[in-house]
Amino acid sequence: MTQITLAQANAIIAGAFAKGAAAGFKPLSVSVVDAGGHLIAFQRSDGASFARAQIATGKAAAALALGVSSRKVGAMAEERPWFVGAFAAGAPHPVIPAAGGVIVVDDSGAFLGAVGVTGDTSDNDEIAALAGIAAAGLAAQG
Repeated sequence: MTQITLAQANAIIAGAFAKGAAAGFKPLSVSVVDAGGHLIAFQRSDGASFARAQIATGKAAAALALGVSSRKVGAMAEERPWFVGAFAAGAPHPVIPAAGGVIVVDDSGAFLGAVGVTGDTSDNDEIAALAGIAAAGLAAQG
């Protein structure tokens, strides 16, 4: 497999929403992007605010662009704010340096795409992203 399919993207979203509902999270929004950061699928839960597509996609694209989870991009922003700020200013996609963006990999570790979740705390967003990836039978970057 070289990229996440639409069916897999929809399974990721359903899995993330199911985790959020079971855990009592606030309304979530989920983006799934291909390995180039281009949107495959997005859904926003009832009650989620309007700008969630940009935030979720920005978490996923940030992870892919720097090759680490958006949680680690957030840590980079704290350690080297000038670097992340300069990168974000010229990046082809929005960059959101907060947990909730997780890279999806194949068996060899190659990037298939990424998932971005927003709506609750960043920690809970990441939990939902990981649950969605697992629900689709895919693997998250370790």
